[in-house]
Amino acid sequence: MIYHLAADLVLIAHLAFVGFVLFGALLVLRWPKLLGLHVAAVLWGVLVEFTGATCPLTPLEVRLRQPGADIGYQGDFIGHYLTTLLYPPGLSRELQIGLGFVALVPNALAYGYLVARKKRIAQQRGVSKDR
Repeated sequence: MIYHLAADLVLIAHLAFVGFVLFGALLVLRWPKLLGLHVAAVLWGVLVEFTGATCPLTPLEVRLRQPGADIGYQGDFIGHYLTTLLYPPGLSRELQIGLGFVALVPNALAYGYLVARKKRIAQQRGVSKDR
């Protein structure tokens, strides 16, 4: 039972990390101090997808499920519904690289917006000082 719970917690943490990679730039717009953490998370997530590496959370979760007599991800709500978000059926290298771009492009756009906004604010402050 404890292994099953630990595996579910790892899965939830893994999903939260993926969510942070995908949507963390929105948090950075609100809380700029998250910038370094989010950039590191995006770089890690994109690196894993582009290289085909395995995130260390995946084997940890699987190892935690084995003593609880769970096989893979069968049998519970979290395993059944959330796992398919992290590991879509038929995951190929091409799809994995595409997922890397799904993480990279929106974040690049969000950070482009952030840089443009900072420049605009700096320009407005410069104009107001001149007056």
